[in-house]
Formats: sequence, C-alpha cells, structure tokens
Amino acid sequence: MEKVSTDKAPRAGGHYTQAIAHGEFIFISGQLPIHAETGEKVLGSIEEQTLQVLKNVEAIAVAAGSGLNHIVKTTVYVSDMELWGRVNEVYAQFFGDHKPARAVVPVKTLHYGFQVEIEAIAVKK
Repeated sequence: MEKVSTDKAPRAGGHYTQAIAHGEFIFISGQLPIHAETGEKVLGSIEEQTLQVLKNVEAIAVAAGSGLNHIVKTTVYVSDMELWGRVNEVYAQFFGDHKPARAVVPVKTLHYGFQVEIEAIAVKK
C-alpha cells in the first residue's frame, strides 16, 4: 500500500491520508469544500461547495496516477436531500460523459457545517 498526498488538495485533518493506492486501485478519502492553497472553507452555495469538493477529489486522483475519467465509484454525502438536484447538476457538468458508479447518502450534519462531502475510488491509468 502506498500513501498518496498532494498539496493541490487539503491536507488530511485527522488520522487518515488523502488517499491510499493499492494495486490498480486508489481509495480517496472523503473530501470537504476546502481550498488547498488557502485552507479557506467554502461555505457558499451548494454549487460552490460541490465544485470545490470535486476539484479536490480530482487533484488527489491525478497525484495518484489516475484522473477524472478513471474514477469508478463515488459516495456523495449530502446534508439535505432537497439539495440533491443542485449537487447532481454540478456533478454531471464536472464529470461530463463519464458516469462513475455512485451512492448518495443523506446525513444529518457534516464537519464545519458543510453541506457536501465526496469520497471516491479510482483506478490507475
């Protein structure tokens, strides 16, 4: 197993790594809407939060030798299912024609009052 770390995504804030690569698989830890460079928490609209989370996921995938089109599965945690349509719209635009397998999990609260978190599994290129 290999730990994956990049300064292009937020540093791990607890006892975990940004991702673990094992064989051809990359397991990307749940990402929150935090800017990597500034550490700023994106607490704006759900669209802004979702876009930042997806950028973080992509940056980690790239650092691990993968990329957006090699993400095979995501789990999306959303604080209110009423927001799901807006999350899905940003998600669909970000991934384009690529459609990873996905689970959507409604949760009561997320860290720092965020509204969305996404974890992913990718394969190496």
